[in-house]
Amino acid sequence: MDTSFFARLNFGVMCSCMRVAVLVTGGKDSALALYHVLKEGHEVRCLASMIPLHEDSWMFHYPNMWLVDLFADAAGFPLVKAETDAVGEREVEDLKRLISTLDVDGVVSGAVASDYQKTRIEGICKQLGIKCLTPLWHKNPTEILNEVLRLKLEVIITAVSAYGFDRTWLGRKIDEKTVNDLAKLNRLYGVSIVGEGGEYETLVLNAPFLKKRIHVIDAEKIWKGQGGYLKITKAELQNK
Repeated sequence: MDTSFFARLNFGVMCSCMRVAVLVTGGKDSALALYHVLKEGHEVRCLASMIPLHEDSWMFHYPNMWLVDLFADAAGFPLVKAETDAVGEREVEDLKRLISTLDVDGVVSGAVASDYQKTRIEGICKQLGIKCLTPLWHKNPTEILNEVLRLKLEVIITAVSAYGFDRTWLGRKIDEKTVNDLAKLNRLYGVSIVGEGGEYETLVLNAPFLKKRIHVIDAEKIWKGQGGYLKITKAELQNK
């Protein structure tokens, strides 16, 4: 981790620092959650991921989850992960089993507005006697995307599943024009600007707080009906 990045920011934040595990998918929300707990001075002991074995998972990100290994390497933290072939509440039990193996004081998630996700993670943490941290919870969606731009995160859209999207969105970078187009889809069709309802998924390729960047070598667009995803078949880490 590039600790000099945080030193340059000179936050001067006072907090009761904890040892935490950060739930990550490699997408923008979990990356921003990681950024915020580092900014607040918490000790990130590891990153944690659940790998769903089928695409109809209720809780977990599905497309390109193999890239979470590259994201963890780029961030410079150990990754703890487990597979789940369940759906619904059984997925929650699988997540609980994973978290119960971690020697941490708290778990961090990138939940923004999903009560389903937040309440279940909170329930797990309560049962295990640890804290649940959600630094993005109920943050203004436009502010979240503006933070992506301000921090100069390199983010691409890897899946879309809502009216108003088409295949041209797959692989598209989140820049100022993309943010404006997402706001337009929100006005026209009610699409969540941050994709909290699963309308779109993302992959973070680079960020100032990552030690390396992810370079996509091969990918193809898979489209089915009203949605699709960018199937990334080859990627590598590059020095910055």
